[in-house]
Amino acid sequence: MARLTLQRLRKTYGRVVAVDDVSLDVAPGEFVTLVGGSGCGKTTLLRVIAGFTAPDSGELHIDDRRVDRLAPRDRNIGFVFQSYALFPTMTVAGNIGFALRLKRRPRAEIASRVRELCELTHLHGLEDRFPHELSGGQQQRVALARALAPRPAILLLDEPLSALDAKIRVALRAELRAIVERLGTTTVFVTHDQEEALSISDRVAVMERGRVIQVGTPVDVYFHPADSFVAQFIGTSNRLMGTVGPEGRVLVQGTPIEIAVPPALAGHPQLLVCVRPEHVEVFRAVEGRRGAAEGRLIAGSFLGQMVRATIATAEGKSILADISAEAWLKLDARVGDAVAWRIDETRVLLFPARDPGVAPG
Repeated sequence: MARLTLQRLRKTYGRVVAVDDVSLDVAPGEFVTLVGGSGCGKTTLLRVIAGFTAPDSGELHIDDRRVDRLAPRDRNIGFVFQSYALFPTMTVAGNIGFALRLKRRPRAEIASRVRELCELTHLHGLEDRFPHELSGGQQQRVALARALAPRPAILLLDEPLSALDAKIRVALRAELRAIVERLGTTTVFVTHDQEEALSISDRVAVMERGRVIQVGTPVDVYFHPADSFVAQFIGTSNRLMGTVGPEGRVLVQGTPIEIAVPPALAGHPQLLVCVRPEHVEVFRAVEGRRGAAEGRLIAGSFLGQMVRATIATAEGKSILADISAEAWLKLDARVGDAVAWRIDETRVLLFPARDPGVAPG
């Protein structure tokens, strides 16, 4: 197992800053995911680690060895591309053993390693097939096995599951995690899919505009986002404006919620209040409940186990609420009906109203 250390890496393209002073430490055997929207710099950072792109400044270490000045072939890094990038004229076995043949390893060693990886990636029996004879999921397994064949110190994966359909993608990401965990390979995974990042990672690094905004466990970044950008990107959040009322209570759209303003936000007359849809309760308007506000149901999307409802508030805004399918049936509301909604006061996220993570609009 190897440790990967990034120290103040920076990469620009003209006036565009693609990677901006990024420092990150990936522990031996750890699975870290870089997640962010398109153009945030995650793929550029991965290419810098691999050696495909040279940084303008900063250092990159694998264990105690500095590698940012080394060619890609000298870094002992495996890379899985989004497009698979398999050799079309080579069989499954030929693709997997390619790097070992370049290293002039003995034939018996190559055959043994190919056999081992085919068993591990569920490709046994497909060794003589060509890429065009494989499904998308099988091609991705070949790409993974090929990257793992030389026993890399670090494995890099650039959105390797994005071309697969939803069911195969979910199954393969669990399989991928199990494989690298079994081998103990230190892994950096890139995705724009937040659900994928949360489900597969030891830690998640959220990127925006070339910078790493927050690094933490999936639980940390979901329940304790560093700023409003992370709160909005990881999961879904309602963005409501709040004012600080009497005795330090926060009023959200005129409705008081029983939460004290943290000391760090003291002195801010207005606050951005982020609330996850699963922390918004919806019930019949005729039911009087403390802390409830009036609204009107304007949409309800059935998603199987739950319904995502859109409520128009009395102030003309809208708020999302996730309701269990059972509770939705009991509510028996239709589009246009008056309803009431209430925030779970214990699950509110507060940020300064001028938080730089707040998108305009």
